[in-house]
Amino acid sequence: MIYGNNHILDFLCILFIIAFFTKTAAAGVTCVEKELVILDSDMVEIYDDGMAMAMLALSPKVELLGVSVVAGNTWVEEGTAFALRQLEGIGRAETIPVAMGVNHPLRGGRLANMKEERELFGFGRDNWQGAGGYPRPESWRAVYKNTYRLEPQSAPLGEHAADFIIEQVKKYPGRVTIAAIGPCGNIAEAVRKAPEIVPLVKRVVYMGGAFFQEGNVTPAAEFNCWFDPEAAKIALRSPFKEQIIVPLDVCEKVKLSAKRYAETEENIKNPVFLEMVHRNFRYEKFKTEPDYVTYIWDTIVSAIIIDPTVITEEITLPVDVNDDYSLSYGQTLAFKGGAPRGAQSARIVLSVDEDKLWKMIFNSCNAL
Repeated sequence: MIYGNNHILDFLCILFIIAFFTKTAAAGVTCVEKELVILDSDMVEIYDDGMAMAMLALSPKVELLGVSVVAGNTWVEEGTAFALRQLEGIGRAETIPVAMGVNHPLRGGRLANMKEERELFGFGRDNWQGAGGYPRPESWRAVYKNTYRLEPQSAPLGEHAADFIIEQVKKYPGRVTIAAIGPCGNIAEAVRKAPEIVPLVKRVVYMGGAFFQEGNVTPAAEFNCWFDPEAAKIALRSPFKEQIIVPLDVCEKVKLSAKRYAETEENIKNPVFLEMVHRNFRYEKFKTEPDYVTYIWDTIVSAIIIDPTVITEEITLPVDVNDDYSLSYGQTLAFKGGAPRGAQSARIVLSVDEDKLWKMIFNSCNAL
């Protein structure tokens, strides 16, 4: 078919316009990949692990690949029940899997000898022992039924948490962030079982340690690193591309007061989570001791993953963990001079924007 000159010019103009707007639209649209995250947690309800999980699960910037449960503040059976119920509460139990993991510290028999150890090495200002202070539950299902008076609506995966971590890191090489908000048992197990995953991990963000201040469970050590120092050492000495640590140095600057707890309650409308707010020991404690304060440790990790600009002060240094079974067992160390052979550098968070942090938390509460 033969076109006249006018038709040819019209046709070329149309092509030019289409090309121009296609290019302009492409330039104006930025496709940002979601952060792929595995939450490795010794799960509790609401503050602090539960809130940290909710923040990640509800953020449009994050795809929470799953929750790997480790013993620490709670036994794995408890943490699993708590994780499942909270995911059910936000309607994500079908899309965010939960995997049960390491239930004991690497040092054999440690939990059985905890009483003697505390007598030998002493206490800090916090005598909390977590799972080391009471018997292991019968099963996750029993914990769920006893706590919620309901039949579970979901169940954990059949595979071990360490295998789940290995599988996801290999599935998404270079993209997975591990939010390590409990002791490092699952991470240590994954690294020992499949060391090839270390260079494939995008980053690990830990809540743990105390570098330039005293510990909590002992004068030297923070709970997560103290519960399983050998596992913490394996994790921190692994040459991950990036390690970020949220220690007590920053956690104890952000206080959970009676006012903040009341604001949490006011912002939550979801009945599953509102019941947890009321059942938590802090609910009555704030009423009887209005000046009481505690902290929101693990939520800071989630906030950093969602919006790194929440960090206002940090320092990068080689770090290590004392796994010598002595008075300073579980102490974390940062080296401003020469570091021991094998120590890896980490970004140590020292301060955060508290207003921005609380806004993120309350936005998550509203979205529950």
